[in-house]
Amino acid sequence: MTNILAIRRKAEKLPREAMYDIVRAPVITEKATMLSEKNQVVFKVAIDASKPEIKAAVEGLFGVKVVGVNTLVQKGKTKRFRGRPGQRSDVKKAFVQLAEGQSIDLTAKLS
Repeated sequence: MTNILAIRRKAEKLPREAMYDIVRAPVITEKATMLSEKNQVVFKVAIDASKPEIKAAVEGLFGVKVVGVNTLVQKGKTKRFRGRPGQRSDVKKAFVQLAEGQSIDLTAKLS
């Protein structure tokens, strides 16, 4: 239990550069835009980022209240590059549930 509290305290004191390292990019897909009707936003995040860190980073960067965070790791596909087999990198996605009435405009610049 104390380990969880230590992670939360650490996540609350993230510097701005660390927030940008955690939240890499928004995911703009048909499914992600459908989730925006349910007050959810999808981001690609660092593979080693924890849920409290993701929550603190989104709240700090966008100035919104986050209710919950669900994550998944999308395993990299095996593809062929120039005739040789290769492996794409794994990607971690975060589905961020925003508080009622909150939204994130992904087309606006971050300050």
